[in-house]
Amino acid sequence: MLNVIVCVKAVPDPKEADRIRIDPITKTLTRGNVPLVLNPLDRNAIEAALQLKEQYGAQVAVISMGPPQAAKIVKECLALGADRGLLLSDRAFGGADAYATAYTLAKGIEKIGLPDVVFCGMASSDGSTEWVGPMLATFLGMTIVTLVTEIVESSGRQWQVKASVENGYRLVQVDLPAVLTVTRELNVPRALSFSGIVKARKKEILEWGIKKLELQEESVGLKGSPTIVSKMMTRERKRQVEFITGTREEKVERLIQELVDAGAL
Repeated sequence: MLNVIVCVKAVPDPKEADRIRIDPITKTLTRGNVPLVLNPLDRNAIEAALQLKEQYGAQVAVISMGPPQAAKIVKECLALGADRGLLLSDRAFGGADAYATAYTLAKGIEKIGLPDVVFCGMASSDGSTEWVGPMLATFLGMTIVTLVTEIVESSGRQWQVKASVENGYRLVQVDLPAVLTVTRELNVPRALSFSGIVKARKKEILEWGIKKLELQEESVGLKGSPTIVSKMMTRERKRQVEFITGTREEKVERLIQELVDAGAL
């Protein structure tokens, strides 16, 4: 039986993005008052795992690193059909860059047992570095294929997948265990069902902190992040608006003249 792990992230709701602030001391984003949602590309990763479950009876576990509020995102994944959920949550994990995030996730995965396949969304909507998946594979000692758009063959220990490249795709043969980062072209994520929500109530979410993972504070979170942000600032955009008055013909003539003067026509 295939053992599959899906890495998911709770990200700030894009509809509330204007409420995100920058911490002037740590140079990190402050988003504690912004509602969290499941990272969009992680929905494709979950769907890929659930399709394997339906085809081969795979066991699907979900792992996430985030604040306690991220537990509801893990619960959502359980409602979609995942079997187990694990949340890595500790103040020491806060402020982690892609390196420290991948390291912490890898330690969590090692503790629950190495799987056959790890699925990740290729990027998160708030960071979009595309580096967590590759670094996670490095820490786990697994093969990595990024930008997967199609799983062509998955019946054995040697898979074939299509992965996006500029102006085309590559057909990759990969031996398991492997980490795959997926794109939105891979599938169409399923919606939550009432029966799934009911079943998820009986599924337990494990929550582990730094002590459970037996890690040092210097290796995780902000302290364990080699990325140094020297300066962050918000950019203000100002636009000038001018209303054109007059008859319809006068408005059209004035608009055309303005476009000509601006070099647009």
